Amino acid sequence: MKIRFNTYDIVSAVTELKEKLVGLRVNQIYDIDNKTYLIRLQQSETKHVLLLESGIRFHTTSFEWPKNVAPSGFTMKLRKHLKNKRLEKMEQLGVDRIVDFQFGMNEAAYHVILELYDRGNVILTDHEMNILYILRPHTEVEEVRFAIREKYPVNRAKESSEVFTEEVVRNLIAGAKPGDNLRRILVPILDCGPAVIDHVLLKNDIGNCVIPKGEQVEETEEDQKAKKGKNKKKDGGNFPQFNIDSDLPKLMKSIEEANELLLEAKTNQPKGFLVQKKEEKPSENSDTKEFFYQNIEYHPKLFLQNKNQPFKEFDSFNASVDEFYSTLEGQKIDMKTMHQEREALKKLSNVKKDHAKRLDELTKHQEVDKQKAELITRNQALVDNAILAVRSALANQMSWPDIKHLVKNAQNKGDPVADSIKQLKFEINNISLLLKDPYRIGDSDDEDEEEVELPSMTVDIDLDLSAWANARKYYDLKRTAAKKEQKTIDASQKALKSAEKKTQQTLKDVRMISTISKARKVYWFEKFYWFISSENYLVIGGRDAQQNELIVKRYMRPTDIYVHAEIQGASSVIIRNPSGNEVPPKTLLEAGTMAISYSVAWDAKVVTNAYWVKSDQVSKTAPTGEYLGTGSFMIRGKKNFLPPCHLIMGISMLFKLEDGSIERHRGERKVRTFGEEHGESIEDKLKEITFENEKLEEVPEEEEIVLEEDEKVEDEEEENEEESNFPDTEVKIEHDTGKITLRLDSKTESTSEEVSIVKKNPEDDEDEKPYIIPAAAPRKKQQQNSKKKKEEKLKQKARDQEEQKAKSNPSLSQFKRGQKGKLKKMKAKYKDQDEEERELRMQILQSAGNKPSEAGNEEGNEIENEKRKKPHERGAGKPQVDTEDLDDTPANADVDMLDSLTGVPHDEDELLFAIPIIAPYQALQNYQFKIKLTPGTGKRGKAAKTAVVMFSKEKSCTPRERDLLKGIKEDQLARNIPGKVKLSAPQLQKFKK
Repeated sequence: MKIRFNTYDIVSAVTELKEKLVGLRVNQIYDIDNKTYLIRLQQSETKHVLLLESGIRFHTTSFEWPKNVAPSGFTMKLRKHLKNKRLEKMEQLGVDRIVDFQFGMNEAAYHVILELYDRGNVILTDHEMNILYILRPHTEVEEVRFAIREKYPVNRAKESSEVFTEEVVRNLIAGAKPGDNLRRILVPILDCGPAVIDHVLLKNDIGNCVIPKGEQVEETEEDQKAKKGKNKKKDGGNFPQFNIDSDLPKLMKSIEEANELLLEAKTNQPKGFLVQKKEEKPSENSDTKEFFYQNIEYHPKLFLQNKNQPFKEFDSFNASVDEFYSTLEGQKIDMKTMHQEREALKKLSNVKKDHAKRLDELTKHQEVDKQKAELITRNQALVDNAILAVRSALANQMSWPDIKHLVKNAQNKGDPVADSIKQLKFEINNISLLLKDPYRIGDSDDEDEEEVELPSMTVDIDLDLSAWANARKYYDLKRTAAKKEQKTIDASQKALKSAEKKTQQTLKDVRMISTISKARKVYWFEKFYWFISSENYLVIGGRDAQQNELIVKRYMRPTDIYVHAEIQGASSVIIRNPSGNEVPPKTLLEAGTMAISYSVAWDAKVVTNAYWVKSDQVSKTAPTGEYLGTGSFMIRGKKNFLPPCHLIMGISMLFKLEDGSIERHRGERKVRTFGEEHGESIEDKLKEITFENEKLEEVPEEEEIVLEEDEKVEDEEEENEEESNFPDTEVKIEHDTGKITLRLDSKTESTSEEVSIVKKNPEDDEDEKPYIIPAAAPRKKQQQNSKKKKEEKLKQKARDQEEQKAKSNPSLSQFKRGQKGKLKKMKAKYKDQDEEERELRMQILQSAGNKPSEAGNEEGNEIENEKRKKPHERGAGKPQVDTEDLDDTPANADVDMLDSLTGVPHDEDELLFAIPIIAPYQALQNYQFKIKLTPGTGKRGKAAKTAVVMFSKEKSCTPRERDLLKGIKEDQLARNIPGKVKLSAPQLQKFKK
């Protein structure tokens, strides 16, 4: 397979790209890997992407290549010097495999030199060819140094070859070794590549000619050793011999045509051709044949040596090269799949052959045993006489050697019985007789009777049995073999069915994995530690110091949150926050768990605290006299410490949804309040309470209670007094302890009470939100007593009304189990709560409630939203983000991308592929597949394998999900596991076994 450009390819590509790219400006530069770079060029509406690969190729591309998550140092240098520069010139240096791209003019010019020979190189120089940056610094044999601040030796490029005369060519032929073909002689001296040379030699009918023995110079000692060694040269074999007299004019014409093709490529834009290799796809049905076409070469011209091979034609050479390299990986997957299918079918074929061989052997055994029995029957007298003779000798107590000697003497005398004895096997009490069929076909008087002539064969005869008994023994062996054959046939059918089923499943799995591998999109964040929080925030963390540096410098935006822990090896964690809203506490806690887990705390089993800060508090600027190493940062300002994070992670699977299934999963991961996590919202609870209170306080018209005048006055005074005594409220948040305190200060009295928001123990309930211990507003005992009396009267009245309604309508008195007690507790808890206090509690819980949005209130909502903004955000719109590279950075589509990944697939969903995820266990509570991870002694690879097997064996796993799980590579899953682990899941031991 062709893997790199030759000289003819370079000439053709330069000719085509000159017309297409010269005059365009550099818009941006990216790197695919450490030796492949993309230069995006554009001018008005014209856009092209130039791909350069060191030592291999250069061409424009229309495919979307996966860019590196962070630009390399070389890419940053290229951006610095080439951005917004115009591509002014593009040329091949001499006739060498070196291309010079000039950006800018005069003293502002910069050169990118691409070397396409040996290991290749990419060099950035200034207008004087001084090297500013080099991909591969090295020193050549001529003591020429290729390094920064050295001058690039332009004159070192190979110049055009000399004109070859007949005398020069004769000398080359004379100096060649016998057995060398003409191409091997011409490639070093002609500057057009081997494909062109093969073409012109075939065109002139000397393509397969080799140098004969008579034309070589006197052999050296090294040549003689080479002949004797393993690499001995062929002296022509079946190839035609090159005749210096008749074939030299043809060779001279071939050299001339090769030079003409090279000149033509410098002036005319070439077409493109992909030469392919045709392979038959393995199939169980031999009647239907399918073929696979593998791209093996690309050329600017369809050469004669490729005319009999399948090929694809393109309008331009660049298009053919782009197609070749862009489909290379996919074709490799197809080839691997095809070989695996062939191996599976080969195994099935071997099983079938093995069973057929067994049956054939059993059939042959039956036939042989039958023939032996019939031969004994037809030679009954002879067999009995042989048995009697040997028995008599044994009865006379003759030794075995004497008996053998006796038999030999009898054979010499021509005794027919002795002649039939071929071997005496006294150790097993047998003799071997050579038995022949005494009857001939056609000798029988009865013409209707058909007899089969039996072949002569040696038959073992048991001395303890008569001739008839020996015959019966062979008939029994024949019947036993027949039964065994039938059993083998029955077993073979089952075995073949099992083998066919297994092969079908293997073929299905191979094709499925191949399809998934092609569809599988590797996301930019998979290079890091990552997970999606339970509230749909993407959280990423660095694997090492370099990645810590990377995610802060390149991926952290002004609205993002930085999470870290002051412990060795803790990962720098970023919560991606594209909306700019406040990140909920649950996501902060999950990110803190991640930061702690990917540190020494995991192996040490130490529970510690993490903290979070805003992105503008993270700086790479060290204090005076200090130095910050790679992956280290300064945190300026206050750190917001999180509660101690438990070391509990989890393994799960995310499934990529097809676009039509995404809407079905909207809102799976969102910010939830305390009540919503338990099945109902706080607003619903408050509505129930309000409804219950109204129900209790409702008084029928016919039984209206009339208060005395003095009681009304007293009520008004109490209400005024309550209004004056309602306290001012102050909210205090202690970030270091996670405690939130409400201070209620009364205007009229010096008393004050506190309301604390306390974190529950995570061991009790990992998903539990902070709960509120409410403190009632101060009231006088007298007011309370009078209020109680009135409430009791009203409640008693309400109870009577309820009983009457319940009797008339029994359905009203029916509550679900526990609902009645729940309503009583809620009524008692929230009886003194007014609207202002309710709103305050909602703000503490970070929930605005379910407010109906009406078209008429849009202006009011905007004002309310503006009030909620921080002072520096009001009127400023969304935070400004550095948008360099953002159009091409996949991180921009975070929100849309996250919505297309689900951990809870539905039966009607169309799933494309599966992605393994390691996340804090509380973030995986609603996922279909999950296994808890805690620090332990198990190896990561074994844990990953066990997890995939367990997920695929679950009853809830659909066939499609099972197929996608087979495409998961265990190393993808294992690399994100924090360290040695212990797995926890139902029925785990069964799957481990």
